[in-house]
Amino acid sequence: MLLKLYKSTGIAALFHGQSLDWTEGFGRLIMIGVGLILMYLGIRLQFEPLLLVPIGFGAVLSNIPLAGLSEPGGILYYVYEAGITTGIFPLIIFMGVGAMTDFGPMLANPKTALLGGAAQFGIFGTLLGALALNSIPGINFSLRDAASIGIIGGADGPTAIFLSSQLSPRLLGSIAIAAYSYMALVPIIQPPIMRMLTSQKEREIEMTQLRYVSTREKILFPMVALGICGLLL
Repeated sequence: MLLKLYKSTGIAALFHGQSLDWTEGFGRLIMIGVGLILMYLGIRLQFEPLLLVPIGFGAVLSNIPLAGLSEPGGILYYVYEAGITTGIFPLIIFMGVGAMTDFGPMLANPKTALLGGAAQFGIFGTLLGALALNSIPGINFSLRDAASIGIIGGADGPTAIFLSSQLSPRLLGSIAIAAYSYMALVPIIQPPIMRMLTSQKEREIEMTQLRYVSTREKILFPMVALGICGLLL
């Protein structure tokens, strides 16, 4: 009786799956571990908690065997169909990020906008890198897969989620985790690079805003930018 009960649990399915597919057993265990790590980074170390905690929690829930949370009829299935497939969730994330963004420093010194433009070169570098990985046996990325992976190079999570959901849905989970994980780890990766490329005297320079940016400017800028982008679409 106890043996029957054990065989009907997700624990038995996790360690004694009948399929050799990596989505069973060890593969699910790895993804549950990844989800727990993301939740630890978000809760304990406060690395992008608004992003890493729900992503990690979703990774754990969707990989629990026999629960069917990510299959038709499960709650995560409907969340995916309603928010990711339709592209609504990335748009909502964009709205939230935009509402929290302070354009004051950029409006005071418009040249700093070029720094954001330069980041887009990372997209092409990552795309070519993904295609180059095809030379490794066992790795086979199509151009659509490589384009979905390449958008990570722009350091923009919502765009990565939206594009991969349109071009390569099978890689959506991996791309979302990779994009937000490395962005959350920037506070760890960036300091040693800064210390290597700058002197202590340069790091002690106190940055000041060139001029005061009024509230009217901060309100008008996104409205004008939205209007121009809307006309160009």
